[in-house]
Amino acid sequence: MESARPRIAIVGGGPAGLMAAQRLSAKNFDVALYEAKASFGRKFLLAGRGGLNLTHSEDSKKFIARYGPSATFFQEKLARFSPDDLRSWSEDLGIKTFVGSSGRVFPQTFKASPLLRAWLRRLQEQGVVLQTDCRWQGIKSLPPRDAKPGDAPLELRILNRDGIEFTVIADAILLALGGASWPRMGSDGKWLQSFKQMGVPCTEFQPSNCGFNVSWSESFKQRYAGTALKNLGLTAGGAHAKGEIMIADYGVEGGGVYALGRALRTELRENTQARLVLDLKPDLDRDKIEQRLSSQRTKDSLSSRLRKSIKLAPAAAALLRECHAGTELSSPEQVAAAVKAVPVALTGSQPLERAISSVGGLELDAVNHELMIKNLPGVFVAGEMLDWDAPTGGYLLQGTFATAACAAEGIENWLSVLSSHSGPTSSQ
Repeated sequence: MESARPRIAIVGGGPAGLMAAQRLSAKNFDVALYEAKASFGRKFLLAGRGGLNLTHSEDSKKFIARYGPSATFFQEKLARFSPDDLRSWSEDLGIKTFVGSSGRVFPQTFKASPLLRAWLRRLQEQGVVLQTDCRWQGIKSLPPRDAKPGDAPLELRILNRDGIEFTVIADAILLALGGASWPRMGSDGKWLQSFKQMGVPCTEFQPSNCGFNVSWSESFKQRYAGTALKNLGLTAGGAHAKGEIMIADYGVEGGGVYALGRALRTELRENTQARLVLDLKPDLDRDKIEQRLSSQRTKDSLSSRLRKSIKLAPAAAALLRECHAGTELSSPEQVAAAVKAVPVALTGSQPLERAISSVGGLELDAVNHELMIKNLPGVFVAGEMLDWDAPTGGYLLQGTFATAACAAEGIENWLSVLSSHSGPTSSQ
């Protein structure tokens, strides 16, 4: 049946696809959303296990800087969909938010499921056609590079749960297929080769916000794996951060490590190892630590002196000994220097399937400022399909939402010339 409205096909039922579907259906477009898995928002629900950190409340200059080499790209995107816009969106769905002590923003429920349920209800109310178990197979016929809106419909190949391929015909397509982390949640990155074959500039995926491997001694690993060390100073490759780490049986992970992930990955690419330097007491200078240690009895063990003088946790003292093995630690001066600079040798990163997010995908130069692929007119992308990076702390979801909002606006602008035309149909 002919539709009186331009039709938009969105592929990918994660945060990017859901956000784009909501914004476009609110503009009276005919929107269909296709998801490969049996339900929507699986990775979004996974993120909610830790409280669903939606965004961050820090000032915009610091916020944008978190995106590193992609900061210029995100400056405009975040101006169009800011952290405040994200909080307003959540509250419009009936889910109030709050700012935690770290500046991170969470829903008051601390859960993802109530927000996702309200979100899906809104999409249904706005007439979005929601299709699950529908996997993207490719674009049937590529549009010419100079195609204009309405020149020819776009044909999308979809495989349903019964293994039957059908064609969706649309005036515009938005792809939100995700990156390559957590493949069991649906984002497996398998689409990358198809885009390379279509001549779209792409970069291979790498793990981001992941743990790094360390060759711990068996005794240290057995005793301290699973222990968190908080309020540390961290340095790698000239980059600095404050945060916590988790000692894992394979190495280290945690927010402090993720914040330096870009620097650590670069060092690992250039060398066989990367060096992560930990300051176990960033709020105490070296002289103060030395002074406090000097007042302790030398017959006490090193761990005892560190605990009594600077309240260093047993796991932190053990880490100091582990990483300074073979270093003379007899004088207060030597111990103070060791506390302020614990060198952890990283031998590699955890694999993509264990990473929180990924870097790689479509190069940012492959899309225009409205996130339409330059050599595929009418095809837009959003979320982790694009090659950008950010640490945990609310920056990943904010970046995903912002790109989705901008791509939706780009589609609206692209299709504005069709406002008085009839859209195409789909066939199965």
